[in-house]
Amino acid sequence: MRKAFAGLTTRGRSFLAAGVAAAICAYALGQEELLRVGVLLAVLPLVCVLVLHRTRHRVTGYRRLSPSRVAARTETRVHLRVDNVSRLPTGLLMLQDRVPYVLGPRPRFVLDRVEPGGRREVSYRVRSDMRGRYPLGPLQLRLTDPFGMCELTRSFSTFDTLTVVPPVEALPPARPAAATGGYGEGRQRAVALAGDDDVIPRGYRHGDDLRRVHWRSTARYGELMVRREEQPQQARCTVLLDTRRAAFPGAGPDSPFEWAVAGAASVCLHLLEHGWSVRLLTDAGATAPTAEGGVLADPSDMAGLLLDTLAVVTHSEEAGLAGAYDAQRRGGGAGNEGLLVAFLGTLDEEQAAIMARMRQRSGRAVAFLAGSAPTAADPSAEAPLRVLREAGWTALAGGPGVALPALWQEADTQSARVRE
Repeated sequence: MRKAFAGLTTRGRSFLAAGVAAAICAYALGQEELLRVGVLLAVLPLVCVLVLHRTRHRVTGYRRLSPSRVAARTETRVHLRVDNVSRLPTGLLMLQDRVPYVLGPRPRFVLDRVEPGGRREVSYRVRSDMRGRYPLGPLQLRLTDPFGMCELTRSFSTFDTLTVVPPVEALPPARPAAATGGYGEGRQRAVALAGDDDVIPRGYRHGDDLRRVHWRSTARYGELMVRREEQPQQARCTVLLDTRRAAFPGAGPDSPFEWAVAGAASVCLHLLEHGWSVRLLTDAGATAPTAEGGVLADPSDMAGLLLDTLAVVTHSEEAGLAGAYDAQRRGGGAGNEGLLVAFLGTLDEEQAAIMARMRQRSGRAVAFLAGSAPTAADPSAEAPLRVLREAGWTALAGGPGVALPALWQEADTQSARVRE
């Protein structure tokens, strides 16, 4: 109640002071009519405080994001709803939502009185040029009585999170440095190519084709056994993202680092759409969270996890790429058959040697250098590309202003020349 009385406006305080003064004068002068006026002036703001204090806890607020995950430089709409669950109408309402500065100014709405059991809905749009996770809230509601005697503010405790992911570009259906001849060929491999003695049978299940019955195993186990179907083996890809702070000059949405992050997101989603198993790796050795076994049943779930990870990835203080090499080596033999796609910053001789060792542990490898493209004025930027190509990489220069789909197509063309 102390907070409620602290919400008295200047008008409410003036009425209360005038009422008390009129009551004192009426008592001193013996004027009964003046006392009635003083009581009315003093009681009116008090009644407004009590009614508004009770109404404040009878008003609920909700927030809904559509969508809650959005690409950078794309707008999302935030829907707000206010419900009056009391038996009394509200006065004038001012609705304010708290948003981070990067999303724009705080939205404010003035709502007319809400009838008992009624609701009001408003919406606003937010947009961010930088990826990240941004909290929205708390929602604040300022209530005013019809006479303007009191103003009370209620803050709701709920927060919502807007995830701004890197922008994703659609890549052409190319196969840059793929480990196999094509998408379809790489996914279907026989579990065993040996004779009948090496077949691993299983018990018969309702609906199995009788032509797949393995009679030798049936006689051995005394029950109907069938040959196992050929199991598809997913083509694997590791996407390496260099996050070293010293490897990327500049900052902001148009910096080389942001180009590399967006490129990694585009490649991950492109390969997931074509049935690949994708693992995200950084120079520090960290990877995106995956389900047990490293592959999610639903590719859309894996895509969401990768995008959420790339939305919050930041520069690391690592001096080199040794952590990424160790993580690839701990991955076992799976990396020896898969595709390795790297988005790199500036490389020196030592880091180029590490990348050469990583190339030996992969089937094919493609590198996009986003640090700086070679120019006539600075031909030294060509040296890392030359070193990587000599090690067997398909290396191309990229960066802000360079279209990734064109680079992806060029990588496919160069890989095809190498295979020929």
